[in-house]
Amino acid sequence: KKYFDELVHSDKIVVFMKGVPEQPMCGFSNAVVQILRMHGVDNYTFHNVLDDQHIRQGIKTYSDWPTIPQVYMKGEFVGGCDILLQMHREGDLIDKLNEIGVRSALLD
Repeated sequence: KKYFDELVHSDKIVVFMKGVPEQPMCGFSNAVVQILRMHGVDNYTFHNVLDDQHIRQGIKTYSDWPTIPQVYMKGEFVGGCDILLQMHREGDLIDKLNEIGVRSALLD
């Protein structure tokens, strides 16, 4: 638990995904990257769960969420692709980003 506490608090935004932002290895991870990119968020920490089985299984246990990708903001579990997409569609993602001190490019 302490290990994952440190990982999710290592940056304002931390994404556990399949692949890397420049080359996501699944459609859901790609969607999260694209949503963040639409908001002008390019500076975040990511962990490629395909590189580390310990992280891949451990983060699911830590969050009690069965799927990847997983998005954390200021250490708080926000959700996966479906939740991030819903937040984006409803405008809640702009508010959430603002809460953590990140300005969405969609406001410009």
